[in-house]
Amino acid sequence: MTDVIVSEPGHRLKPLSPAMLRELSVRSNLRGAAQALGHYGLIVLTGTLIWMVSSRYGALWALPLMVVQGYLVAFLFMAVHETAHKTAFRSRGLNLAVGYLSAFLIGLPYEYYCLFHWDHHRYTQDPDKDPELIVGVKPKSDTQLAIAYSGLLQVAGRLRLMLGHAVTGKVAVPWIPENKRPTIVTEARVYAALYVLLLALSLWFSSALLLWVWIVPLITGQFFLRPYLYAEHTGCERTRSAFENTRTTYTGAVFKWIAWNMPYHVEHHAYPSIPFHALPRLNGIVDGEIVHRGRGYIRTTRETWAWFRRHRQGA
Repeated sequence: MTDVIVSEPGHRLKPLSPAMLRELSVRSNLRGAAQALGHYGLIVLTGTLIWMVSSRYGALWALPLMVVQGYLVAFLFMAVHETAHKTAFRSRGLNLAVGYLSAFLIGLPYEYYCLFHWDHHRYTQDPDKDPELIVGVKPKSDTQLAIAYSGLLQVAGRLRLMLGHAVTGKVAVPWIPENKRPTIVTEARVYAALYVLLLALSLWFSSALLLWVWIVPLITGQFFLRPYLYAEHTGCERTRSAFENTRTTYTGAVFKWIAWNMPYHVEHHAYPSIPFHALPRLNGIVDGEIVHRGRGYIRTTRETWAWFRRHRQGA
């Protein structure tokens, strides 16, 4: 993905100099490995604790740990996102390895997501072309809005789409080019086969391990991930300027780390070739140009919820 900033009338931008852009765009295997190993290390540690507690005292006692695990597993989405840009590592192979693994664990086929996300960057906030808006929920009531914020519909929808690709062998969504559709079908079939294999092995060994350390956490983690994702663009202008159509949310260091610095989302959309570890520095340069500034995710979620209610379909 290339770095393009489109300035609209009346909006002043402060783009980076070519030299600074080159400096900030340097990718690092070391920084990527530290981030990925840290994230996965926490998942393995928490999963081990879940297994120990559930084995000794029962799954109910491990529920708090499952919530923590859910937060960590769901936010592997950020690893998928960063590797889709091929900016997590200097090595293309490492980007693909971490991307494929993370995508499999969250039930989001990697090649499909790369193409989906490419069009999201090309057509951000365009209601007719941005895939996130095309497939996004359009709640008509507070109940539907609450379900949307749970993230469960989104997970069910992408799994249903994947199975549809695997079973029918057909891909109809407009963001997948004709020449890429066989790849998407093959990918869906590989994912489905591996999921069936893991289910069969769990049944064969009469083990609920994957249920407690992976499946239940993945579902509960959507309650954290979906409000975060809604904060990225909800309520922002439908222009081509990344400084107007995207929101940066200022939050704590731990959350920024788990989210691979993607709360700096204006910065990412303005300069998508800059890797995650350089976004805090980039924020210090372009902070004054940012229009939509979230002040923590609790407050920002209230604002995005209110925006959805004001723009409720049929209202």
